[in-house]
Amino acid sequence: MLLLKKVKITKIVSTKQRSFFDKGGWTEQLQELEQLTLDPDFWTKGNQETRDIMIKLEKVKRLKNQWEELCRLSSEMETSLELLALDDADQAITHRAEELDLLLDRQIRDFEMKCFLNGKHDNSPCFLSFSSGAGGVDAMDWTEMLVKMYLSYIQRKGFKATMLSISEGQEAGIKSATIEVTGDYAFGFLKSEKGVHRLVRISPFDANKRRHTSFALVEVVPIIPEASFDIDEKDLRIDTFNASGHGGQNVQKNDTAVRIVHLPTGITAVCQTERSQQSNKDAAMKILRSKMQSKMEELRLKEINELKLQQISAEWGSQIRSYVLQPYTMVKDMRTGHEEGNVEAVLGGHLDDFVWEYIGFVAASQNEGKK
Repeated sequence: MLLLKKVKITKIVSTKQRSFFDKGGWTEQLQELEQLTLDPDFWTKGNQETRDIMIKLEKVKRLKNQWEELCRLSSEMETSLELLALDDADQAITHRAEELDLLLDRQIRDFEMKCFLNGKHDNSPCFLSFSSGAGGVDAMDWTEMLVKMYLSYIQRKGFKATMLSISEGQEAGIKSATIEVTGDYAFGFLKSEKGVHRLVRISPFDANKRRHTSFALVEVVPIIPEASFDIDEKDLRIDTFNASGHGGQNVQKNDTAVRIVHLPTGITAVCQTERSQQSNKDAAMKILRSKMQSKMEELRLKEINELKLQQISAEWGSQIRSYVLQPYTMVKDMRTGHEEGNVEAVLGGHLDDFVWEYIGFVAASQNEGKK
């Protein structure tokens, strides 16, 4: 396998392969953005446009740094392979070559996927929302398992997660939760997870140890800058209530939690984790704005009052992925057909293969549609 890797590495660092890894045009973007910063008037403006350009420049620089790190690892790998070809190669060299082999496999694939993530909001942060579906307390427990799975995945990708709201089940699990995810290509890597997730297992809440099926809905929407469009306050209903908690001196006694409903569409956003009502309201408005913008783009509607929600029921027949723990172990994505037998690893946040398969599946479908 290591000898085959040498051929792969040689192609990666070639000019032709670099052209492939630059499908998003990031090298050209970097040159254009850096040229803008050389204009003396650029730094005197101090407006939102200047800040946006600097944020974009930093993102493209991080992509360039990742490419350079790939080239460095590739060079080290080639050196290791040359040493391995010698008769007196020791175990340490072999071990390092194997480490590099695994590291390069994943980093190359990850970088490759970023080259396909050139949608309008792929490089944006996002909101990740969870709702328990059919299955009662098992579904709420399943929702909590999904929250933990995605928190682990987010950590593995180097993203940052902030819990904005959480509603716990009376007996166990979570009824609903919303997480804000920030980091380069956060939405691009998580958009594949939007949909209903199905779990089959022996229920820990069934005294007769019968097999149960549970469902949970995952929603993923990009965080849209507030200046993107306006929301008429007359179309909003704002409710306040006590923030939930486990008790103790930090439990809120006042109505600090906020729920905002956009009346024309029924879209709802909740935040309860901040200490002040105003902070929770501001966070809930961010969630509401992003949900509305996402729906507008999805349905290609120009006006908010024309928006028609596409309701998805978290129940039989609507799942995008099934997680089976009994009578066998298997995770299968219904869209791409990708399967994994190590369910524990998947639930532990090892989702890269599912995400990569989906990104590749969408890219292939788009290319096929252009023919």
